Amino acid sequence: MTAPLDFIDLKSQYTALKDAIAERMQRVLDHGQYIMGPEVAELETKLAAYTGAKHCVTVASGTEALLIALMALDLRPGDEVVTTPFTFAATAEMIVLLGGVPVFADIEPDTCNIDASLIEAKITPRTRAIMPVSLYGQCADMDAINAIAARHGLAVIEDAAQSFGATYRGRKSCHLSTVGCTSFFPSKPLGCYGDGGALFTDDDALAQAAREIRVHGQSARYTHTRVGVGGRMDTLQCAVVLAKLERFEWEIAQRLALGERYRALLSDVPGVGLLAVRADRDCVWAQYTVFLKAGSDRAAVQAALKAQGIPTAVHYPKPVHHQAAYSRYALVDDLPRSIAAAARVMSLPMSADLTHAQQDRVVAALRSPR
Repeated sequence: MTAPLDFIDLKSQYTALKDAIAERMQRVLDHGQYIMGPEVAELETKLAAYTGAKHCVTVASGTEALLIALMALDLRPGDEVVTTPFTFAATAEMIVLLGGVPVFADIEPDTCNIDASLIEAKITPRTRAIMPVSLYGQCADMDAINAIAARHGLAVIEDAAQSFGATYRGRKSCHLSTVGCTSFFPSKPLGCYGDGGALFTDDDALAQAAREIRVHGQSARYTHTRVGVGGRMDTLQCAVVLAKLERFEWEIAQRLALGERYRALLSDVPGVGLLAVRADRDCVWAQYTVFLKAGSDRAAVQAALKAQGIPTAVHYPKPVHHQAAYSRYALVDDLPRSIAAAARVMSLPMSADLTHAQQDRVVAALRSPR
């Protein structure tokens, strides 16, 4: 039997970067500044330069980035944020945690990103922001969303947890709106070895607020200017990301190429549909997600693939408004595309170190009778 594949191959990445990671982490162990050490500022400078944003503020996780962005924007109880129901729960979770109200707009059926044409109808006098998600590694239609926001005086927060490194109309994800938020969870395109995240903005006041919020609202030591959180990214995790930046451009190129190769290999596989990637953007494939034919027994397909050593996942099996914690925010279920996508999506093994032979094996297993 052939050994099972890794769904995300972090071991090969570590082998390639082992010396650089060890050197970076050893520096932290030597200087001993485990909280807000010099690697934090170094990483923020490099990430800001990479995206083109004026400010980068590293934080404890991608979820924390969303929370701090909303706090910096002074979201108040009862304020509404228009977002997508087809995402990980953290997107809505941070809105609700602050007393806000997530208002769900349905998705484009072929990209699974929020449909910009449906957003304006969801805006009310209580709306404070729009929060699109750059799902699977492809940005939503950010220019259209920004134009809607400008007409209504709203902020736009890009939830870019899955899309760091992606490009939209020649600009980088995380530098497409009022604030961009990303995650360095280990499985993301740029991941650390624990939790980590960052937010990006060109707005000086928002950046200053975010920096204060992440250290319990302090503008100076023991001077608490605002309510904050313990939201710093550990120095050791910043060191890991700095080491990984050394080959990040190569990894993004690999992801783009592997995504195109998957597309070519899967284009004629019966019962498998492909996500659209718009011509004015790319997708860094945080997950390589496909559609199964409507009515397919997804669990049976996954079991058959598992029997051949092919791991799969479902991102996501239930839209947020069908989760018990959030169902009260969608009393009228007008989100049929999100429901349909949740029933059909399935993610295949994907990482920058996926080999062509492994990719061929995945596709062969999908072609085999089930």
